[in-house]
Amino acid sequence: MKKGWAVLGVIVLLIVIVGGMYISARNQMVRKNETVKSDWAQVDVVLERRADLIPNLVATVKGIAAQEVTVFTAVANARANLMNAQTPKDKIAANGQLDSALVKVLALTENYPQLKSNQSFLQLQDELAGSENRIAVERKRYDDAIQDYNTFIGTFPNSTFARWAGFQRNDAYFAASPAERAVPKVAFPSATQ
Repeated sequence: MKKGWAVLGVIVLLIVIVGGMYISARNQMVRKNETVKSDWAQVDVVLERRADLIPNLVATVKGIAAQEVTVFTAVANARANLMNAQTPKDKIAANGQLDSALVKVLALTENYPQLKSNQSFLQLQDELAGSENRIAVERKRYDDAIQDYNTFIGTFPNSTFARWAGFQRNDAYFAASPAERAVPKVAFPSATQ
């Protein structure tokens, strides 16, 4: 009889230990998942801030470089895609399009030197640079939160508990687009000119 109680006690103890581990791991998964969501919300805020600056920047450049309609159309379309994107994955893709379009707008300063002396343009360019820095910081924080979450749910025994609780890997990382990975071409005027 004592053996039966001992076996039952060990089984109950194991159930309590595994149950406690499960509850603890599940609570951590919930916290980590909420951190990912919170960090994404912060990325979203800085992306929207940048998107709000863009119409002013475009309007300033448009006044000076009116014939560059294709550049402005690309910026407007990319901004609209970003504002209409619903999921983090869609917003990340739309953000890549917007990055490419903004590079073209900022490149116009080389073709239109009068932009460099326009106070409104310089102020908007500074604000945009500040926004880009904020975006970089928030992207890093978001990617770190996803990595922490994925690592936690991918390790044993958490991987088992994650399956039981329905938690899945999140692969919505920010990644550089092929255009962003391309090495920029720098051309200096030749000495004979």
